[in-house]
Amino acid sequence: MGDKPTIGWIGLGKMGAPMAQNLMQAGFQVTVYNRTPEKAKPLTDAGAALAGSLAELAAGCDVVISMINDDAALEAVAMAPDGVLANAKAGGIYVDMSTVSPAASARVAETAAGKGISYLRAPVSGSTVFAESAQLIILVSGPKEAAETCDAAFAAMGKKTMNFGEGEEARFMKLTVNMMVSITAGLVGEALAFGESGGLDWQQMLEMIGESPLASPLLGYKTQTLKNRDYAPAFTIDQIAKDLDLILSTGQGTNASMPLASLVRQNYETMREKGEGNLDMFAYVTLMEDLAGIKPGE
Repeated sequence: MGDKPTIGWIGLGKMGAPMAQNLMQAGFQVTVYNRTPEKAKPLTDAGAALAGSLAELAAGCDVVISMINDDAALEAVAMAPDGVLANAKAGGIYVDMSTVSPAASARVAETAAGKGISYLRAPVSGSTVFAESAQLIILVSGPKEAAETCDAAFAAMGKKTMNFGEGEEARFMKLTVNMMVSITAGLVGEALAFGESGGLDWQQMLEMIGESPLASPLLGYKTQTLKNRDYAPAFTIDQIAKDLDLILSTGQGTNASMPLASLVRQNYETMREKGEGNLDMFAYVTLMEDLAGIKPGE
């Protein structure tokens, strides 16, 4: 593969586009494919090659990376007759960096093994801001040799790579983190509404929480969002609801009990039914305020 493997990139959404851009800035030769070719223009203008199909991309690159939406997209991209695994180079590497279920990922792993292709699960922790600044944490599981081959590529996209095993461990780690993030949003929203109900000042309350033992990088990152009551999305309610569905369905298969995750998911569904699915997930507090009869600013 030479000093740097050639990279094929699939998926140019809010996360995928800056991640691919960071690979190019690190000197990797990148070929891109997206169902909507217009989304590839900023990258092709910057020097990326454009593949006309998944099959063309897979056949022409040492490593193929996907950053896509869900289980259905993963299975279509990976296992369709014109997809990655049917057309990748012998001995090639396929890396999926999406947030998907361990069950769907395991089906891809089985097919990849049958075709002699190394398959890495490499979901990421971090929002679009971290993708743009190459500060993601990359969670990896799969064949060790393939992971070592991709070390430099991962380093171009993130600040840290953590290896968890050779199976679906990275998928479970990603869902574990996202479950904790979702429950944190629920905890914060419920607590803030409680404080408001007792007459606490919104700004002072948030300042105190930032100085308390509960302070964390997540709360620090979200404090200004909450202070400004600006729920423009970094990670939407629709997105976290999808992840909670993955978490709950996966937990059913492992007999994990998740009453808090179930409740938070139910409350997010209420917000989605009100047409609020495109708000940031920390807008959860607005539902708690509504239930308490609190009208901010009045």
